[in-house]
Amino acid sequence: MSFDVPDDRRYLESHEWAWETDGVVRVGISDFAQDELGDVVFVELPDEGDTVGQNEEFGVVESIKAVSDLYAPVAGEVVAINDALFDAPELVNDDPFGEGWMLEIDPENGEQLEELLTADDYRDQIA
Repeated sequence: MSFDVPDDRRYLESHEWAWETDGVVRVGISDFAQDELGDVVFVELPDEGDTVGQNEEFGVVESIKAVSDLYAPVAGEVVAINDALFDAPELVNDDPFGEGWMLEIDPENGEQLEELLTADDYRDQIA
């Protein structure tokens, strides 16, 4: 099976993606992760204004199959959360790289993105 792995993102081994836009890092889970989880029924996210550490747990995604922790790709302040997921968690399944995004972080250190997996590295991991 082939999974969508956009080249403009960086990835964690735990299947979160990070995409920098206008100095903010948007975070979600990969197509592979949502497929492995199955139908997402609940997403727990931090509050705006909370601080997250790189590779630290920031929330939980619950599906019909499993509950999985979510990890921050970069350290910084949470500046936005995707409120739509509280009423429509299935957006994570339907559009993991678009409408299914989870949060946005104002990074403490933009260089942390460079430490993450490239799209090619991530494709190798899930192959």
